[in-house]
Amino acid sequence: MIHSPLEAAAPLRLTSLSHGGGCGCKIAPGVLQEILQGSAAGWVPPELLVGNETADDAAVYRLNEEQALVATTDFFMPIVDDPHDFGRIAAANAISDIYAMGARPIMALALLAMPLARLSLETIGAVARGGQAVCRKAGIPIAGGHTIDSVEPIYGLVVMGLVHPEQVKRNRDARAGDVLILGKRLGVGVLSAALKKDRLDAAGYDALIASTTQLNTPGMALAQLPGVHALTDVTGFGLAGHALELARASGLTAQLRYDSLALLPQVAQLVEQGLQTGASRRNWDAYGAEVLLDPALAPAARAILTDPQTSGGLLVSCTPQVAPEVLRLFAEQGFEHAAVVGEMLPPGGHTLVVRA
Repeated sequence: MIHSPLEAAAPLRLTSLSHGGGCGCKIAPGVLQEILQGSAAGWVPPELLVGNETADDAAVYRLNEEQALVATTDFFMPIVDDPHDFGRIAAANAISDIYAMGARPIMALALLAMPLARLSLETIGAVARGGQAVCRKAGIPIAGGHTIDSVEPIYGLVVMGLVHPEQVKRNRDARAGDVLILGKRLGVGVLSAALKKDRLDAAGYDALIASTTQLNTPGMALAQLPGVHALTDVTGFGLAGHALELARASGLTAQLRYDSLALLPQVAQLVEQGLQTGASRRNWDAYGAEVLLDPALAPAARAILTDPQTSGGLLVSCTPQVAPEVLRLFAEQGFEHAAVVGEMLPPGGHTLVVRA
């Protein structure tokens, strides 16, 4: 085992080496929009079924009449201190984008950037092994990748998948009258912030890990249901941000019912104590003008709605008639907290409305 002198004297917490963690590291939506506005659209071949025009979860390229290639990449800095758990969370988060398009993952490439002078090779290897463990669970190999010596620890994957071109689930295909179903509980950002401040107990940590390492496998089966119109996954921009993306892309208004949202254990209490991430505030600054909040909502509601979700749940837009089948598919695959949380409405004054 090789240790740097600094680590031998006092083992470092992974989260202490990064300025942010998990999907909370994402560039704020408003800043990202300004950056992309200066980018040329470039040539778009007819085979490119999904590009970056609607901020969808992955790119989709038609290979033939029966197959389309789905490709995505995601990486971030540590959300937890355990290196194996960090690798598992980062891998599950990256693979989720493939499921969110309704596709089956087939292969991954690893992206590994680590401060070699500050972390032991054993610690870095544990991050990689965590990612490999989740990829094995998903049934895919890590077939290569790229590594660099970095100031901050970063890990993630490039992931590729396959889907029938007619079963691609875009975020722009929601329809008025659809209901919205959310697959996982909320509060990952709050729990990760509590961990960094030593305010998260063992039960809270276990809930955090269980949620963030659960693969969003129902996406593959949901893609085959005719009544499922749109899919996305809830990550760094929070539930409000990703519901807004779905509504904008579809030209509709999304309505959420706050009392239908399920929270991870301890999240409500921690938010009431004033704990939230900086990313939550940046999210609201970026898109709050598009959101109408029910005056009856408690102040803590905004922190929950904007909380960045690392490896968050699938958000499904489907007909009310197929909703029981969607909930059954979620339950069969271990998502017992999946629930109807809102509906899609004709376009109105606000892109997102949140009722108490």
